[in-house]
Amino acid sequence: MSEAARAVRRSSRSANDSTALRGLARGGYVASGVLHLLLGWLAVRLAFGSTAGSADQQGALRELADAPGGALLLWLTAAGFAGLALWQLTEAVAGVPGTDTAKQVGARAKAGAKAVLYGVLAGTTVRVATGASGGGSEEGLTADLMRASAGRWLVALAGLVIVGVGVFHVVKGWRRSFRDDLRRTGAGGVGQAVVRLGQVGYVAKGIALAVLGGLFVTAAVTADPDKAGGLDDALHTIRDQPFGVVLLVATGLGIAAYGVYSFARARYARL
Repeated sequence: MSEAARAVRRSSRSANDSTALRGLARGGYVASGVLHLLLGWLAVRLAFGSTAGSADQQGALRELADAPGGALLLWLTAAGFAGLALWQLTEAVAGVPGTDTAKQVGARAKAGAKAVLYGVLAGTTVRVATGASGGGSEEGLTADLMRASAGRWLVALAGLVIVGVGVFHVVKGWRRSFRDDLRRTGAGGVGQAVVRLGQVGYVAKGIALAVLGGLFVTAAVTADPDKAGGLDDALHTIRDQPFGVVLLVATGLGIAAYGVYSFARARYARL
């Protein structure tokens, strides 16, 4: 490793250990909690026939913008997501503390992926706060990709990855392995409440992601980009199933439970 690379890693480790950055990262979990609570609310509204807004991240952020003090709330949310993205980036560069050497490559790759995710959320929040355009639709972006060489395979691969992430969330919730992300949960009522919220939240979020990934795979198989879509389309798909209203209400409440769990994670997360 070159001296420059060592210096970058030392700087990343120093930033990762800083109280200020850890505080911002915890603020990012609060921002995630707010976003998931709003997503859960939008999903429940959709189940009962609401057509106002879209039940996705941008729709949730617009709901936040319309709240009293919405502009300030959006900027605070963006700062939280940016702080969490930066903290994940320092782990991707410097390594994940407490992780075996043999597992560091995977742990750092996971941290890097999360840094990208939270960075995108921060950027989306800034665009909503400034009133900028949110960009093209998922169907339009998928159509552009399908026109590229091997585009259908790339769309199918993206869908399978999203399905895999969804299954990972379901398994993580079912097995309660998310407890490894927390400093302490305890055996008392508060600790058990956090665990139950995490279980329900991870499973519900995983189901929504799996449906979303399935839409991309379907679009690739049928060569029909209109069958692709975002979270709003995935929730509509759930609603259109037999007993779909009940399923969507349960999914929305589960996503909201993940939001409450995120508030607890802001307090108990291993950082």
